Amino acid sequence: MSSPAEYYNSLPPISKAYGTLCFFTTVLVQLQILSPSFLALYYPFVFKKFEIWRLFTSFFFLGKFSINFGIRLLMIARYGVQLEKGAFEKRTADFLWMMIFGAISLLVLSAIPVLQSYFLGVPMVSMLLYVWSREYPNSQINMYGLVQLRSFYLPWAMLALDVIFGSPILPGLLGIMVGHLYYFLAVLHPLATGKNYLKTPKHSIVARFRLGVQANSPVRPATGNTGSGAFRGRSYRLNQ
Repeated sequence: MSSPAEYYNSLPPISKAYGTLCFFTTVLVQLQILSPSFLALYYPFVFKKFEIWRLFTSFFFLGKFSINFGIRLLMIARYGVQLEKGAFEKRTADFLWMMIFGAISLLVLSAIPVLQSYFLGVPMVSMLLYVWSREYPNSQINMYGLVQLRSFYLPWAMLALDVIFGSPILPGLLGIMVGHLYYFLAVLHPLATGKNYLKTPKHSIVARFRLGVQANSPVRPATGNTGSGAFRGRSYRLNQ
């Protein structure tokens, strides 16, 4: 059995970095070293006071220590890690590009008054969960020992739980919207037409950060990931 340090060191780089930043951001808020208002995405302050950091820090706050915070952090540790180690194996650049695309999309959506969200950490985790659910659509998920369902429905089940427990529905919904947009542009549309408009900018991301990318790499299927129609995961990704 591996120690916590060995487990942490075994995590893939992007999920590990994002989860670590989320954890320590909450620690700093809990210790009152940082204020949530200092981290929040508020466009008048971004453009009028040039508080550019808000475009980044809003993604690292998942809320104060609570059950909801723990659930979101576990989602990164489980679904984000499985996604990066499985469907995006040896394609760290593609995984990072997915995160960048998701962040830009969420920032754009948050500029729309009716979709305004001050903290984008929960939408980002929801996006990761949605993409994972499309990559492993037939995995069986046991929710709190009460309900078993296909992983394809997990993002919607989590959204329903947010409503039941009084959490805002908008952050989770934004994540699902952006996750579906990414999956359509990066997977469904290329498989249907052979054209990929969301190719990873290899010359910038790969060259600068030395992150691996593997075009047309096969996807390792999840256990029980068989089926047809809406429940069949992709077999490969077109990056060319």
